Amino acid sequence: MSRAVVVSAYGGPENLSLRDVAVPDPGPGEVTLRQTAVGVNFIDVYFRTGRYLTPPPPCGIGGEACGVVEKVGAGVADLAVGDRVAYCAPPFGAYAERRTLGAASLVKVPEGVSDETAAAMMLKGLTAEYLLFRTHAVKEGETVVVHAAAGGVGLILCQWAKHLGATVVAVVSTDEKAALARENGADHAVVTSREEFVPAVRRATGGAGADVVYDSVGKDTFLSSLDCAKPRGLVVLFGQSSGDVPPFDPQLLSQKGSLFLTRPTLNQYVATRPELVAASERLFSAVKTGTVKIRIGGRYPLAEAARAH
Repeated sequence: MSRAVVVSAYGGPENLSLRDVAVPDPGPGEVTLRQTAVGVNFIDVYFRTGRYLTPPPPCGIGGEACGVVEKVGAGVADLAVGDRVAYCAPPFGAYAERRTLGAASLVKVPEGVSDETAAAMMLKGLTAEYLLFRTHAVKEGETVVVHAAAGGVGLILCQWAKHLGATVVAVVSTDEKAALARENGADHAVVTSREEFVPAVRRATGGAGADVVYDSVGKDTFLSSLDCAKPRGLVVLFGQSSGDVPPFDPQLLSQKGSLFLTRPTLNQYVATRPELVAASERLFSAVKTGTVKIRIGGRYPLAEAARAH
């Protein structure tokens, strides 16, 4: 048995409760983990509220954790009992003491990366990796706009994009968040509580616009994000914390400068084992060298998952 957090019904944090659950022995291609740290991400709220579909409640929650391999199923050749591993993949249910998972979704955690850091970095860090290196390969001299720049993904994007030689324009809601974004590599910080971000971005880019705009906010920012991109620039919509973007006429992309638009998801960028391993190795290397520093915003016992939310 294991203790795990269960969503009893879609809704608020009060619907999260700690229960005893059975942990099956690993089958072929599976391992059982004793989890040492679990990541909490904004996307977990979408699953808790039913905005993103999950198995019907009662169901597990969470998709990111670090742990130690306790048992190995048949056919698993590259993992052994005692290995430290991390993951950010379905099936959901990471808020748990122990789990049995497919070995193909796990990556080994190298020396020099703590369990807590590994649990806090996988989803956000792998998201930043594909956005900066594969959705758009950021080059020295380019300008990038990062919405929600003081959030988990945003801070990593700011640090890593700056390391790659880009000029980083951070869009945030408060002066405190602006200071945090600057501490993490932003060259300019636009505070939306007191200024319109499109004119501010245009000023920061000398009127040219940005090579790429990373927008995880969605409904409230999307149309304005199009106005922040340079002609033939790219707008990357990778979240919708303010709500879904309404349907629009693709001709708008032409009118605003022959823009490119993409709506990527992490799962599509780590869909194969080689892609997952390569992306993870790049992320681990960036963290070990100090290029990217992972900020842990809070620590909670498993029983206080509702307070974490």
